[in-house]
Amino acid sequence: MRRYWCGILVLLIINTLTVVSQKLTRAEYIANYSDIAVKEMQRTGIPASITLAQGILESGDGNSRLALDGNNHFGIKCHRDWQGKKMYHDDDARNECFRKYNSAFDSYRDHSDFLTSKPRYQFLFELELTDYKAWARGLKKAGYATSRTYDRRLIELIEANQLYKYDDPKYATTKSADNFEKKVEENMPSEIHLNNNIKYVFAKKGDNIDIIAQRYGKLPFEIARYNEIERTSKITEGQMIYLQPKRTNAARDVEAHIVKDGDTMYSISQLYGIKLKSLYTKNQLVEGDKLSIGQELILRGKNKKKREIKIDLPSKPAKKIIKEEEEKEEQDFTIEFDG
Repeated sequence: MRRYWCGILVLLIINTLTVVSQKLTRAEYIANYSDIAVKEMQRTGIPASITLAQGILESGDGNSRLALDGNNHFGIKCHRDWQGKKMYHDDDARNECFRKYNSAFDSYRDHSDFLTSKPRYQFLFELELTDYKAWARGLKKAGYATSRTYDRRLIELIEANQLYKYDDPKYATTKSADNFEKKVEENMPSEIHLNNNIKYVFAKKGDNIDIIAQRYGKLPFEIARYNEIERTSKITEGQMIYLQPKRTNAARDVEAHIVKDGDTMYSISQLYGIKLKSLYTKNQLVEGDKLSIGQELILRGKNKKKREIKIDLPSKPAKKIIKEEEEKEEQDFTIEFDG
């Protein structure tokens, strides 16, 4: 009997050691996925350090059940708009629905698309790419995770593992950063382009909002909303159509636009991928204001110039007005005494 139990114990120890040996270390996780994080940073503008830190934290260095069984490295739940594979796992509640992917690469891409497409995360893309602390705090503020220390844990992971080095634009020119170049191109149709880190396409002959939405897996109202047009708007061949929401600022290397003949506020907002309302607000303009050729429109930050307000002045000379006001004041404060 003792030999039997000893044999069982040995088998358990061997199995445990086998499982432990199969686990990824943090260094291995970073080595495996840093290239994808960098390429996703180039594609969407999400700092690679943030993506890696979230992957490490959410997947337990790639060893969690969600990561192993579902290739889900970021703990993204199904939500109403998810049409892909699903798996169920206990989290904040029992048996919650989580997204399941064919590969870790798909998980990383969906994480980027998730952040870029949800309105509550849009303010993050106004932050500096290298300001990982602001990004971490922003993710917590937006409610990405329920943990009160989520931002602090991300920052600690980034600093302890020097993940911030992957945010350096120079890293993108190294050989290691190009490992997933072909895979990225294969997963992104050639007709999809990027402007201000927003995916867009050029409409084809005969396209309408419904056709474009069906072609790229969107809902018609999303295409209309992203492009700030009506559902029934006519689409012309070659028209730029965004597949994601426009930003509140233009790209970092574009500060202003000089109005040319034929420009409209809408055409400018489409050209730079900036929301029409933001364009009006930045330049202290309102709908209906006319543009003039050569006029400078601010695309990032705010226009410090105040709107000119015309005041209709009285036709009387200024000196006469002042004299009359002084006489009026003297009358108002005159006290009459009975003699």
